[in-house]
Amino acid sequence: MSPRRPASGAAGGVIGIDFGTTNTVISTIDEAGAAHLVTFPSLEGDIVAFGSALSFHAPEGDPTGRVVEAGPWAIEAYVEEPLETRFIQSFKSYAASPLFQETRILGRRYQFEDLLSTFFLRLRGHAGAAMANTPKTAIVGRPVNFAGSRPDPALAVARYQTAFARLGFEDIRYAYEPVAAAFFFARTLVADATVLVGDFGGGTSDFSIVRFHRQGGEIRSTALANAGVGVAGDAFDYRIIDNLVSPQLGRGSSYKAFDNILPIPNRYFTAFARWEQLALLRASRDMRDIRGLVRTALEPAKIARLVEILDHNHGYHLYQAVSRFKEALSSSPEATFLFEAGSVRIERRVARDQFDAWIAPELAAIETAVDEALGRAALGPEAIDRVFLTGGSSFVPAVRRLFARRFGEAKLESGGELISIASGLAYMGHEADLDQWCERAG
Repeated sequence: MSPRRPASGAAGGVIGIDFGTTNTVISTIDEAGAAHLVTFPSLEGDIVAFGSALSFHAPEGDPTGRVVEAGPWAIEAYVEEPLETRFIQSFKSYAASPLFQETRILGRRYQFEDLLSTFFLRLRGHAGAAMANTPKTAIVGRPVNFAGSRPDPALAVARYQTAFARLGFEDIRYAYEPVAAAFFFARTLVADATVLVGDFGGGTSDFSIVRFHRQGGEIRSTALANAGVGVAGDAFDYRIIDNLVSPQLGRGSSYKAFDNILPIPNRYFTAFARWEQLALLRASRDMRDIRGLVRTALEPAKIARLVEILDHNHGYHLYQAVSRFKEALSSSPEATFLFEAGSVRIERRVARDQFDAWIAPELAAIETAVDEALGRAALGPEAIDRVFLTGGSSFVPAVRRLFARRFGEAKLESGGELISIASGLAYMGHEADLDQWCERAG
């Protein structure tokens, strides 16, 4: 998109904030209209995707104190001291939940807005000089539909507003994440086009239809429709765990109680939906019963594997194995899932068709959301000129095949999987009519 005059109220600059379920990416825009990603120095080199995670632990000898970390440093702290560290990941999933009121960490009460502002303070600290003088105007990405059961988007935005106001932002605006991705994609357009953008995050899959056309030598934009659904990459990961891993840890098997044969409780395996929940299972009352099942299970070796994974905090390494497997299966019709930790080894060759069958419910929900976007725009698939897919799960062949079947392979584009939204939010800040694309809280 060609540079345009700064939006009203954004003369001091604009920062784009893509606060994601899995990662957070920050971008700014200069006076010439070029977006610049904020980088974070780490042991692995400079990174732009800052993990959306927090850790809290009391320093040795000071039980009333607390050491707070975020991003990859939070993961490192948790992996090193899982039982001494309170770890919180994917907390964006609770933004719109009225049921989440607060959590207590080391004796202190934290509401969602406290977690969010604490996270961004640590993120800003790790960015160093790159965020030493941040603009007063922030454009924050938000999903079309927040994750969770019966989410309240107004509540989520109010919580965002409180957190970002604490950080010193004075003009805080909110834009749909797929619309921001559309602004990123628009720079590549050479002709007028109606574009469907699909953004696949960790917790949500969101879609926007935007019309781009030339006027006065510039690319102008008109929003036509938005839709979304609260399933995405995290749900795909859980399907892999549920089908490949949990059966090897006892799910679906039985144990003997006196003269009765009973099923192993399924609640022991729901914690695998997020790897950080496994430490909570390890510290729960259920752990005593799980250990007892080693003696009474009809397949005790499986329960022994479960106990070892929980006792030795192998959850993070397990999800790394899931990510590697999903990536391999995206580029090959077959792949081997392999998880090795301690004495536990789980290995299985899987065809892509099997994985596609596992995620069929999520694919159906995604297709329904696409239909909703088309319906709200009063357009048929033939009216869509280009389809831009971004986000990690856009690499999943079954996802791409869904869009190729609906719109034609020739229309599909992809790219900017980690940076498209943050960059698009910054580009949006250079629009002459920012109010057309963003809204303020309330």
